[in-house]
Amino acid sequence: MKKIIIFLLFLTVNFCFSQEREIKSEVNSATVFLNSAQVTRTKNIKVDRGLQVLKFVDLSPFIDKKSIQIRAEGIEIQAINYQKNYLNSSKKSMEQISLEDELSKLNDKIDIENINLSSVQDEIQFLKSNRSIGGDQTLTVSALKEASSFYSSQMKKLKTNELAFKNKIHKLHVKKAKITKQIENLTPKKEFASGEIFLKMRSSSVKTVKFILTYNVSNVGWYPSYDVRVKDINSPLHLNYKANLKQNSQVDWNNVKLRFSSANPSQSTKAGKITPYFINYGTYPPNYKSEIDEVVGYVEDSQGPIPGATVLVKGTTIGTETDFNGRYSIKVPDTNSTLVFSYLGFRTVERKANNRSINILMEADEVLEEVVVTAYAKPSKNRRSKSKLGQKLEGRVYGLNTSIPTKKIINQTSVSFEIIEPYTVKSSKKDFIISMKTYEVEASYNYYAVPRIEENAFLVARLNDWEKLNLLEGEANVYFENTFIGTSLIDTRYAEKQLDISLGMDKNVSIQRDKAKDFTTRQFIGNKKEETSVWNIIVKNNKLQTIKMSVLDQIPISTREEIKITMDKKFDGVLNQETGEVRWNFTLTPKNTKEIVLKYTVRYPKNRSLIID
Repeated sequence: MKKIIIFLLFLTVNFCFSQEREIKSEVNSATVFLNSAQVTRTKNIKVDRGLQVLKFVDLSPFIDKKSIQIRAEGIEIQAINYQKNYLNSSKKSMEQISLEDELSKLNDKIDIENINLSSVQDEIQFLKSNRSIGGDQTLTVSALKEASSFYSSQMKKLKTNELAFKNKIHKLHVKKAKITKQIENLTPKKEFASGEIFLKMRSSSVKTVKFILTYNVSNVGWYPSYDVRVKDINSPLHLNYKANLKQNSQVDWNNVKLRFSSANPSQSTKAGKITPYFINYGTYPPNYKSEIDEVVGYVEDSQGPIPGATVLVKGTTIGTETDFNGRYSIKVPDTNSTLVFSYLGFRTVERKANNRSINILMEADEVLEEVVVTAYAKPSKNRRSKSKLGQKLEGRVYGLNTSIPTKKIINQTSVSFEIIEPYTVKSSKKDFIISMKTYEVEASYNYYAVPRIEENAFLVARLNDWEKLNLLEGEANVYFENTFIGTSLIDTRYAEKQLDISLGMDKNVSIQRDKAKDFTTRQFIGNKKEETSVWNIIVKNNKLQTIKMSVLDQIPISTREEIKITMDKKFDGVLNQETGEVRWNFTLTPKNTKEIVLKYTVRYPKNRSLIID
């Protein structure tokens, strides 16, 4: 009986092994989240009757095992296992194979030219070694001239050939260096295993079944950026909404239905903000010079710069990537921000944005061990119709700022932009910049200045009903009056009824803030000391158009009953009693000047000291 059982088990094992089939499939659609993507593959497979195992191969090594789902009608799904095949590493792209072939041919040419160079140099050395005329022969003048002429002509010819070979070798090495750099840009710094999903299933009959495989994959993500264009302050604002896609899953996406989802499994162009100044004994006025709104630096590993590393402001969609030399610059909302540095195959690094320059040394991550997961999937009656759009966008991959038709989908908790036609995205370290939407938005324009911080006027575009645009926070390239102004920040997290977009400073509006020493006084009244501060602010409109202007300043806020602060009776601005912010709103015609006087008095006990300004 025991032998029969062992024999039956042996047959069962062999049956299962013989029924294991290798399945190759293609990515049909992908929903890209901010830091991952959900990938869908579909495959019509003819299945046999009984128990069998299907092995889906050539998958990404970065699959989240918990996210795997398989749907199929009319079969019993018993288990789903995920593992990595370290014997079958990620395949090289056709571009990389072509470049490596070209590099091999270049190395052959360099070897040949080095042989030619060595031969010429040997001839030169031989000629130098035998230039003396020996023997017992009597030399005549003509024979000497003939020998000298021969030596000179031969040496000149050989030296010319030597120089030509050296030039050829130099040019070949320059070309080799460029190709090597390009291959490095395409090749990850480490090899990765390929992913495999095993499906154990049972079918009651022989039939063709449509399998729908979905899973989440990392090393894919996107962040938004914008182009903001304003012709003049009498024209609407044009906002180009772009997706910066990073696809480094080690699997190419060919002609996929692509969707972007907002879900998440040097000189400033941003006008400053007034910080409340709570006055007390021993306190100082706010220090605005320490504010950081941009961080620059470089990212490298032990081998040198890392191009294409992603830099994000944690908890936001503000992001950028390092350039070819590993350098980056990124706008940050405030000094409490945290920067997250990530790159395929390296440990993620986080740094507080408390310095204007932050350099990062990244360390290689450990290779994850093989993981096996057991899960169950339920049959589904949901069938998808096959896309009829075909290969229309084949090859439309590397286009920068490619304008393509999209459909905006507003979900319960997120917003998605669906690319209407199939799109191809190769697995690469490169960023793909896709222009998703361009909006023409009616905006009101207002100049905004905080001369206490900086004596410059900033142009701010104010958008109403901005929620309809479904914007995410991100960097914006600003173009005003057909000129690139700089990089600003669209931050939707704190916007309320209106969204303000800073369009940068305008030198045609001049600001000057000076302390009026003749009117600043200090006197004693009884047991009180009284100090009066007077500031003169001059705003001049050098533009040809009338502008709307807002000027902000501040007065200190008392935290003690014995400290009294009063404004001058002629004060014509608006005072916020809680923050001490003062504001003047006015319209300024071309070539005209507006003079503003900020005058306030602080009274406090004469035996105490206060730092007023």
